Amino acid sequence: MRRLQIQLTEEQTRRLREVATSRNESMAGTIREAVEQYLTGKPKREALFKKALAAVGKYRSGKSDISQEHDRYLAEDFGK
Repeated sequence: MRRLQIQLTEEQTRRLREVATSRNESMAGTIREAVEQYLTGKPKREALFKKALAAVGKYRSGKSDISQEHDRYLAEDFGK
């Protein structure tokens, strides 16, 4: 790794700290991931996994058979 020194506004620093804290990672790790995404045009696999994992259990359908009937529910919701 190479050490770089950058300057951010107070607002950028505050927002970066919030993102890093919410993801339970360091600010440096968050910056490295953002740079990688910027340079490659796509997020790293780990970032996609974290994002998907954060959504698990967050929403409720109210239906007890959603895992078995998901195709039917999607067709109904999208009118197909």
